[in-house]
Order: sequence, then structure tokens, then C-alpha cells
Amino acid sequence: MQRIKKDDEVVIIAGKNKGSHGKVLSIIPEDERVIVQGVNIVTKHVKPSRENPQGGIQKREAPIHLSNVMLADPKTGDPTRVRFKTLESGTKVRVAVKSGEQIDK
Repeated sequence: MQRIKKDDEVVIIAGKNKGSHGKVLSIIPEDERVIVQGVNIVTKHVKPSRENPQGGIQKREAPIHLSNVMLADPKTGDPTRVRFKTLESGTKVRVAVKSGEQIDK
């Protein structure tokens, strides 16, 4: 089970975007990187193509390493570590270490 999943709210803890919050758009597990909405914006020069006949310069999110990202506590929004807990029903859920709140519903 992964500690960070798609659509999680995360906090950037290192780098030029330190302290910013965002939603995880996608995860690249083989490179241990995530793409976070509104974080690590780069400009990409795009050649004209069938999908984009105009071409030009686009701004898009670039991947950021998982070690620079922490899950946001659902109660306070602060960065927190993740612990795993098995419920009585046998399902495994993620729990925020800081507040003890259950992350998975």
C-alpha cells in the first residue's frame, strides 16, 4: 500500500516550492516522483502538431521527488507522516501520525 496516492492533499517540504500545498495529479512509481497541481511549474516549448496546430509556449507541472512531499493532515493541514492500521473488518487504512485521523474512508 502506498503512503501517497492520487487526489491526496500534500505539502511540499523542500525545494523552491517549500510550504506550498497541492493535490496529487499523478504518481510515477518507477521514478518515485509525483506531479502536484500548481507546483514546480515549467515552461515547455511545443512544436505545432495536429492536436495543437498553433504550437507555442505552455506552462505545465513537472514531477517532484516523493522525498520532497508529505501528506497534509486532514484535521490541520500540516505535513504529517503516515502510519498503517488494520481495522476490525480486516481492511488496511492510512492514519495521520500527528492527529491520529484516518485518511482513507
